[in-house]
Amino acid sequence: MSAPSAGSRWGLRSAALLYLALLLLIPVGAVFWRTFEHGISEPINAVTSEDGLHAFWLTIVCVGIAVPLNTAFGVLTALVLVRQNFRGKALLNAAIDLPFAISPVVIGLALFLVYAPRDSWFGETLAQNGIEVIFSLPGMVLATVFVSLPFVVREVMPVLQEIGTDQEEAAETLGASPWQTFWRVTLPAIRWGLAYGVVLATARALGEFGAVSIVSGHRNGETETLPIFVQRQFDQFNAAGAYAAGLVLAILALLVLFSMNLLQRRSSRAVDVEDDDQGAPPASSVFVPQPIQKEA
Repeated sequence: MSAPSAGSRWGLRSAALLYLALLLLIPVGAVFWRTFEHGISEPINAVTSEDGLHAFWLTIVCVGIAVPLNTAFGVLTALVLVRQNFRGKALLNAAIDLPFAISPVVIGLALFLVYAPRDSWFGETLAQNGIEVIFSLPGMVLATVFVSLPFVVREVMPVLQEIGTDQEEAAETLGASPWQTFWRVTLPAIRWGLAYGVVLATARALGEFGAVSIVSGHRNGETETLPIFVQRQFDQFNAAGAYAAGLVLAILALLVLFSMNLLQRRSSRAVDVEDDDQGAPPASSVFVPQPIQKEA
């Protein structure tokens, strides 16, 4: 098979770059330009206002709660799906992808029907005990957890399948407890896949609008995240404030993208180092029993 000509290569590259420019670079650049089109004071006042700062920190809080929960659940679920066989495994595996298949608005509506203060399954009972889920932080966290659920699971599962169970079985044979085996063998082996899944879950949680919009109630200064704040600024014809808040989200997204690329490079380097060390004595890659002591 003959190699493609230089003209074909340049044509493919130009088409890919043009596609990315039309869908990503030009819109994001327009946000930067429109934010400071009429000066810097107006957008800064918008994002540093009381409502703007509250929306920013509420977004960070939702992400800070949802991502660790999904990290722990994702690792546990990936271990169960890869390492165990049981009835209903295919159903659980399919259920993990529900947030990909269902609209976030539907997710928010489902949470509302389950946890609303009135005419819901559990909301009335919870409200009688002083627990408010809908129109408060717990409901927003639940919505964020649901939409960012699959990422850690789907990134960790292929890594677990690739590494197999040889080292874990060797560790157990040498006297390590299941907890020690996980911390000293399994977790170091899946660290890059886990980190990549956490980055993807963070990016998804930061920009979530549909589900959170349904369960938040749009209370200004109370249950308003940064994406909802952007919508309110547009509804109030405050274009500078909307663009400024959108710029903050864009900067956060760029930071997440940078972290993702950094993790990819480090993961590739780690794989290259492991490949180079395959001919060396396996002392660093095989579980060493000396430092491990049996738990009482």
